Amino acid sequence: MRDSNESSQEVKSYGKYATVQSVQRIKRNDKIARTIFTIAGIISGAMIVLIFIFVFSKGVGVFLPSYGEGQQNLWAFLTGTRWRPDQGTYGVGFIIVNTIISAFFAALISFPLAVLTALMITRMAPRQLRTVLTTAVEVLAAIPSVVYGVFASGVITQLVVKLSKAFNYNTAGGNSLLTVVLLLAIMIFPTMTDLAISAINAVPDSLIQGSLALGATPTQTNFKMVLRAARSGIFSGLVMGLGRAFGEATAVSMVAGNSYTGPSINPFDATRTLTSTMLSGFHETSGVDYDIRFSVGIVLMILILISNALIYMLKRKFGGGMQDE
Repeated sequence: MRDSNESSQEVKSYGKYATVQSVQRIKRNDKIARTIFTIAGIISGAMIVLIFIFVFSKGVGVFLPSYGEGQQNLWAFLTGTRWRPDQGTYGVGFIIVNTIISAFFAALISFPLAVLTALMITRMAPRQLRTVLTTAVEVLAAIPSVVYGVFASGVITQLVVKLSKAFNYNTAGGNSLLTVVLLLAIMIFPTMTDLAISAINAVPDSLIQGSLALGATPTQTNFKMVLRAARSGIFSGLVMGLGRAFGEATAVSMVAGNSYTGPSINPFDATRTLTSTMLSGFHETSGVDYDIRFSVGIVLMILILISNALIYMLKRKFGGGMQDE
């Protein structure tokens, strides 16, 4: 009798046209879907764990006594200011600083522009222009990294050379920290813009109409209500953008210059990032010069995890968006 009552309640919850058979079919399909998604999630998580284990095992081994000849000192590796494989010197300390500086300034340039562009596309642009601009942003996000690298090596480097001459500085053909920053700012812009557009479009019209009804101007509504309500998705775009800035290798390697020492905050000096360092040595197939690249990969993954954690802490401090209102 109890099972019959529960079945009746379930049928009513699915609507007046539902039957016991249709409810059972819906529940069965829902269970199958949950199982498939659970398996997919487990596989994805397992792949990440396997990749980390592989990189960690290769990267840590070079610091262990069992490695034999060529064993490296962990502290010297993490705090070193020289990277000279030809001399057996592998110091990644200045490379960490260079990577943080380049990613930070790239985000500092690109993030405000991405948010303002997304706000203009979603809230201010006419419908036809909105479609054109959205398509352009999506195309920019789909351009391969090597194309950005070719563009940077042919255009941005020349701009940097002219700027360096104006300030009486010498630069290695435009390959410099400033070139890397501008390149990364361009590359992460479409990713952050696309996610910001999605976040702003998700803001309910009722909130917008309520703000206007209370006497706020459209500009006040856009900046004080819409952006506030969409800030969770906007911060997610920042996380994705920084992830790409930290992880970009091919394009950065083409314009960084790969300096042997550092760090340097001079925008016209050559620089070296963690990813460009990893990419420059993978022509080797064995030995310290190859294995140490996995150690750099561990540092890069830890750096990305720390930066993402800091951004999520910042997002929680300022609220997560509509769900916190």
